[in-house]
Amino acid sequence: MYELDISNVPEKRIYPLGGKFSGTAPDGRRIGFTNVSMTVDGKPFFGISGEMHFARVSPDQWEDAIVKMKCGGINILSTYVFWNVHEEEEGVFRFDGCRNLRAFLALCEKHRMMVIMRIGPFAHGEMRNGGLPDWLYGKPYDVRENNPGFLEAVRRLFRQLHRQMDGHYFSQGGCIVGTQIENEYQHSCAPWEMTAGVSGEWITSGHSGLDYMLALKKIMLEEGIATPFYTATAWGGAVTPVEEALPLWGGYAYQPWLFYSKPGIHPATPEYIYRDNHNSAVTREYNFEPSYDPESRPYACCEMMGGMMCSYKYRFQLDMRAVDALANTKLGSGCTLLGYYMYKGGTNPTGRRTPYLNEGQVPKRSYDYQAAIGEFGQLRESYGRLRAIHMFCSLFSGFLAESRAVLPEHLKSLRPDDLEPLRFSVRVRGDSGFLFVNNFQDHAAMHDRAGDEVRLLLPGREVTFRFGIAAGENAILPFGLPLGSATLDWATAQPLARVGGTWFFLAPEGMEPAYCVDGLEFRPRPGEAFRAGNQVIMTLSRRDALDFWVYQGQTWLCDRPLLWDGEKLKVEMDGGGAELRVWSEREQRFVLRERLESGLCPAPLPAQQVGAGRYTVELPAEAFAGHKLALLRVRYRGDIGSAFAGNELISDNFCNGAPWDIRVDCYADILRGQPLVLYLTPVKKNVTVDASAMAGLQEKAELEASELLSAELVLVDDFTVREGEESL
Repeated sequence: MYELDISNVPEKRIYPLGGKFSGTAPDGRRIGFTNVSMTVDGKPFFGISGEMHFARVSPDQWEDAIVKMKCGGINILSTYVFWNVHEEEEGVFRFDGCRNLRAFLALCEKHRMMVIMRIGPFAHGEMRNGGLPDWLYGKPYDVRENNPGFLEAVRRLFRQLHRQMDGHYFSQGGCIVGTQIENEYQHSCAPWEMTAGVSGEWITSGHSGLDYMLALKKIMLEEGIATPFYTATAWGGAVTPVEEALPLWGGYAYQPWLFYSKPGIHPATPEYIYRDNHNSAVTREYNFEPSYDPESRPYACCEMMGGMMCSYKYRFQLDMRAVDALANTKLGSGCTLLGYYMYKGGTNPTGRRTPYLNEGQVPKRSYDYQAAIGEFGQLRESYGRLRAIHMFCSLFSGFLAESRAVLPEHLKSLRPDDLEPLRFSVRVRGDSGFLFVNNFQDHAAMHDRAGDEVRLLLPGREVTFRFGIAAGENAILPFGLPLGSATLDWATAQPLARVGGTWFFLAPEGMEPAYCVDGLEFRPRPGEAFRAGNQVIMTLSRRDALDFWVYQGQTWLCDRPLLWDGEKLKVEMDGGGAELRVWSEREQRFVLRERLESGLCPAPLPAQQVGAGRYTVELPAEAFAGHKLALLRVRYRGDIGSAFAGNELISDNFCNGAPWDIRVDCYADILRGQPLVLYLTPVKKNVTVDASAMAGLQEKAELEASELLSAELVLVDDFTVREGEESL
């Protein structure tokens, strides 16, 4: 039994942050911030930001990615601008191909997607030199410092970026609503890849304090980069001008950078323990040490782990439950703006002078990041799990802005490896709220829970939750929730959406769904609906919730990506078929609407070994024509996989046991005349380099042979759902 007294929780004092955190569009639409949340037209707005780097995505996939982000519940797209991608050669700016920022912004506007530009000058993002061009290394000034030489080079960059962004600012009716100033200043840096493998020199993290950050904002404004608000990363003691920019936070539970110099065992992190991060009385928590009164600014995030890349010395397959469990934990800690890095993976572009623009510890080309949307648009389990969280945030945006987080006492001293106590918090306003429960911990095995009880002491009454929950699962459970003419006293199920007179809930794994409505209890099975006053409540299993979509006032179940692009409803398939079921208000159940057969089937391809770890794969390039996407799906054993089309490295992979997808349709012309070459390097042990006279150097090692296990061609297409009467 756990007990939490929330009978006397004070209301939040809410006030606007003023003109430096607001802006108006030509049509009168207003964006702003109070000290608790973002606002649109004066009303609380729950911002959900997803990171996608336009230069890391092929232009022919931009629109597909934006649509998938929007369908996943993202309403703000955040993107880095990497300086070295656009000015690799001093004075020569490139905005062609995947660098075409203006064309990308036009697509964001087409789909009404707000954008935050993270323009640096330093970015990091596992890019070479953290995004700084090589030519800065030889300049007679220090980078990332408040000196005239560096700031003039930055001004030239910002001037060029403004020319691309001009016409797309919110004040002009465009999509750009925010601009980030620098990144992790005086907290983080990156290697100078110029000296990698020799001196191991690092770029400075900076020493110029607030003066440098304010100088950057001044240059932005002077060059025309004017947006409703500006942001700055605040974690780790980073310098944050909170009077001029919104401080943003984040958290990563998988941290490959711990092993850049040597391998090791990853510790369990405190990321999955609830904290009180919007409370003036609590000014120091794990990964949250603000330089300001916490209640004077929203608790907002921009870099919550939306996936994670493998580094050379730390390989793993991300547990997809880690992503929404982190979102749950941030919400239960007072967050009112979620932001994921990365939400959409990508592929590093190549340069003219420096072919590979990656940081040395990560793959040269692939930046898939095991993100919710993969390198080529693949949707992962985390996509569906996050969508459920995002529906909740949209449904209760006003409540979340005005509620307070209250935590049980035992969490204050809880260690991440202490797996027995229940991890929970409450967001409350008056006698209504939500109980947040998390049963996931990175790098440790939680256990299935059963028979937990949480008693909440409310003004004038008590609410007791009794439940179990599966290992790795999380939940958001309501109490005191108005349901039309009735009141939901409590429920051991999570609200998903309200469509018309029907409420949809999901039953987390290991939790029996139960509802108490005006004192009467209901225990439906997942898939069963019941009436509560003038409302209907439908409960979905966690599995069905992954397939739950809401578009244009219609509610669907589809086990393939079901995407609304603003004009048509489409199903994306890479084989087999799909069943679309639509909610029938009349029958109070999901009924079959349409069956689609793709006619696609992954095709095994023969491969020929032509050397030690080298294979050729003959691809039927003519089969690519007319398809949305063609992927070569490779399974192998080894250390690093590299794929070549002609003389170009098109993809690489640090082996972690998961399938490796390589996009091949865009190389059809090359592959018609020659095979694709795979080079799979072996895992090496006990490596030594013998030296002899005449500079005779020879590597010796124990090798574990690499092996190609399979290669298959996967074709991806969109299938339009037939038009017709959808309301049943």
